[in-house]
Amino acid sequence: MMHKPVVDENERRARQEAHLLVREFGAEAPLYAAMKAEKAIEQKDFGRCARWKRVLEILADEPPADLRRSAAAK
Repeated sequence: MMHKPVVDENERRARQEAHLLVREFGAEAPLYAAMKAEKAIEQKDFGRCARWKRVLEILADEPPADLRRSAAAK
């Protein structure tokens, strides 16, 4: 019996946001994630900024086409 890796809520939300951005904006998804991170910094919401930075990492690790495929499979 294989166990699924435990993913915390912040990671789950970051991955979900990455999928949504790719679905909506395609290749420009990282730009929108960066804008969201910048806005969070301006508002001094560093927790939200950390999540958006994680979204950027996810987008950098997985090309938009791969994210689209995995989002469509869900």
